[in-house]
Amino acid sequence: MSLGPAEVAKIALLARLAIREQDAPAYARDLSAILELVARMNAADTAGVAPMAHPLDMAQRLRADEVSEPDQRERFQTIAPRVEAGLYLVPKVIE
Repeated sequence: MSLGPAEVAKIALLARLAIREQDAPAYARDLSAILELVARMNAADTAGVAPMAHPLDMAQRLRADEVSEPDQRERFQTIAPRVEAGLYLVPKVIE
């Protein structure tokens, strides 16, 4: 896909970016190159490739799931300004 200076000006307007008119052809050339790269990447055959979250095949070291702090819920709720049914009540901020 090839962009022209007019399309770059429209994109800049929509993105609320100020660009100089003499820079529009360079932006058009650069954006067109990026869109061509994306088109080539979309054309790649990835049917047999399994999706992955990370390129390295490593397992994450996780800590043991253990309680590290005592339950102080009752203590904190006794000092809260307003509590109802175990929930903290706060002022309404959206009308």
